[in-house]
Amino acid sequence: MKRIGVTRTMALTLVGLLVSLMTWAQGDKANRPSPPAMASGKVGAATITINYGSPSVKGRPVWEATSTLAPYGKVWRSGANEATTFETDKDIKVEGKTLPAGKYGFFTIPGEKEWTVIFNKVPNQWGAFKYDQAQDIVRVMAKPAKSAQMNERLVYDVTGKGVVLKWEHVELPIAIQ
Repeated sequence: MKRIGVTRTMALTLVGLLVSLMTWAQGDKANRPSPPAMASGKVGAATITINYGSPSVKGRPVWEATSTLAPYGKVWRSGANEATTFETDKDIKVEGKTLPAGKYGFFTIPGEKEWTVIFNKVPNQWGAFKYDQAQDIVRVMAKPAKSAQMNERLVYDVTGKGVVLKWEHVELPIAIQ
């Protein structure tokens, strides 16, 4: 049997090809079906920044108890892919409760008439799979409203009065001072 020699150049080329293949296989986050998005703005003196994955409705039920996207009564990452993060550079009041300056995991529990809005001490996590209620720093309630228009893609707006989550035919305003 003839032995094939591998030169240093061939080995480095092979390693380079493997790294390139792995990078390609993971893909660019911007090419995900639910690409990353960011909303940022001022509420009073505070700068609010929300980072989230922006899923599309694609004809699927979103807010029903049987939905696989954001079912009523279950903790939702409030976006897609990684958990949504909420960051404020100053202490703020969210629906009347104090939230210290910092970066938080942002979760919600959708409901037909009222939602629980959650700011969790663990900002960097995948989805809500390891969500731990013991790590919540603030929980508030907010009332959803019917959106004036269909929002195919999930979007957050930071307004002078707070934050608004918009998706499908629902808007969830969250008051911030």
